[in-house]
Amino acid sequence: MSIDYSLYLAKERLPHLWCPGCGHGIILKNMLISMAEMEVPREKALLACGIGCSGRAGDYVNIHRFQGTHGRTLAYVTGIKMAHPELKTFCIMGDGDCSAIGIGHLIHAARRNVDVTAIVPNNLNYGMTGGQFPPLTPGESLTSTSRSGKAEPDMDLCRLAAEAGANYVARTTVYHVVEMKKRFIEATSNKGFSLVEVITPCPTYYGRYNQLGNAHEMIEWIKNKTVPLHKYEEMSVKNQEQHFWRGKLVEKHKPDLYTRYWQHERGMDHRA
Repeated sequence: MSIDYSLYLAKERLPHLWCPGCGHGIILKNMLISMAEMEVPREKALLACGIGCSGRAGDYVNIHRFQGTHGRTLAYVTGIKMAHPELKTFCIMGDGDCSAIGIGHLIHAARRNVDVTAIVPNNLNYGMTGGQFPPLTPGESLTSTSRSGKAEPDMDLCRLAAEAGANYVARTTVYHVVEMKKRFIEATSNKGFSLVEVITPCPTYYGRYNQLGNAHEMIEWIKNKTVPLHKYEEMSVKNQEQHFWRGKLVEKHKPDLYTRYWQHERGMDHRA
């Protein structure tokens, strides 16, 4: 019998401060439900957050929590996990936090295979600071810093994490809530570095600038713009540029950093 997910929730801090129509609450709830289904003890769970809209997630949990400076959360988490490998550790970072200022830490956390589940809510812009474009904003998008369309190409954070060495990488959306929970459970059950990107609406800025309608219409837009990975790979490059793929990109089982450290650096078998 699974744990009641609401035990992980800091109910006294609700209602949350996210904008109406934001998907961050859906992502946090799915993370807590996945923890409940895995029966993670509350005192053995840590949520580390970055800066930005997603950084507020830590305010609403009743487990260990930590908020790092912009882009640096994974660096702090690496130290926390080496000192406390028994913690089931989740890290929520926004697309700007993770793919711009924090990109170096992401690459090295994946390369080191730190045992953490990194969840990246991708709302396609810097929502907290006025809708500027980060690297994950699709090309040609209108934002507060690209009023005639984003000239830069976007990047695929999932493929970058996979190339860097992550044990598990997947992408889903807030529309696909059942799939999202499944990906969170798979990622957390796989020891080592896992990354799940979740495409989520920001009707306040990205949706408004690009005339995507209200929250409901933006979720519908996300659904229609997203295709399973195997179908995406069959598309022409031009067609791929108009869509997001979703699915599981990588699943492997290399030893995580802590295990390698004790087994290879010191020749000891410790608490891993």
